[in-house]
Amino acid sequence: MGARAVAVAAGALAMLGCTLIATAPSAAALGLGVAVAGSSTGVASPPLAHVVALHINPLRRDRAQTVVNAGTGIGVMVSGPVALLTQDHWRMGWFAFALTSAAVAFWVWHTIPARSGHDAPESGHRRRPRPSELVPRGSLALIAAAVLMGAASAAGWTFGQDFLQDEGGHGRTLTTVAWIFLGASGLFGAVSGDLIRRLSLLTAWSSLMLVFSATTAVWALWPQNPLVAVSASAVFGALYVGLTGLLLVWGTRLYIDRPSTGVGIAFLAIALGQATATPILGAVADLSSMSEAFLVSAVIALIGSLVRGARGTVSEVDA
Repeated sequence: MGARAVAVAAGALAMLGCTLIATAPSAAALGLGVAVAGSSTGVASPPLAHVVALHINPLRRDRAQTVVNAGTGIGVMVSGPVALLTQDHWRMGWFAFALTSAAVAFWVWHTIPARSGHDAPESGHRRRPRPSELVPRGSLALIAAAVLMGAASAAGWTFGQDFLQDEGGHGRTLTTVAWIFLGASGLFGAVSGDLIRRLSLLTAWSSLMLVFSATTAVWALWPQNPLVAVSASAVFGALYVGLTGLLLVWGTRLYIDRPSTGVGIAFLAIALGQATATPILGAVADLSSMSEAFLVSAVIALIGSLVRGARGTVSEVDA
């Protein structure tokens, strides 16, 4: 279909999902809207990474990939003030998101190049990929790293604000401010592309996952401290975007001829890790406390820092 068509489809899904949420007459309709809108993020990442891989100079490609990925931080940052402004009139906030999604879909259609010979299959006969191309050496390490990172981040994304309110004892205003800082700090995740150049991809991965583990542990142990509540949220946002950026680059390097496939696999694995860990962490919180659930997430991140790519794959590209 080409990158532009898929990227525009992501914007259309976001617009449709946000509209369904804004007009939802029941909990079932609300859930459908959340599912449709949420799917748009997974649809957006592969075509954008594909475009960068095809059209950006290789010397600037890693930086471009992580800068594009850091757009997540802007979205999270903007959602906080909208939530504060609308509050009881939350449907208006979702209508605003729907209009924004429509505008971005048009912007993407206007900006991303139309399908060309670079990304179109050869006319008449398309070569069937060999098995080794479908599952390149090092793919299992990428999937394991992405699943563990998704699992480690599940507590922060799913329970972060409730944790600060219930066990931290903070009001809605402070938790929303912490959420805004989480999004704004996500912009710092854009530097992970330059971090790859300085440290190598796998060294950057291990380093950021160790800091991610430490940050989650601090968040778990001192949620009552307002400074910890805001600063831990901010560091969490920066590290999450930085780590997803590393996985994005990792995927495009393993799947050189099909970068969108590598990104799709990485982000699917992140979602799988989050979906699997969320009910488990919820059970831990019910049996013990939410602090224990966050400490479990910190341990998962520590384990994730130990994942290494297969020799001769990612490390060779770094060299």
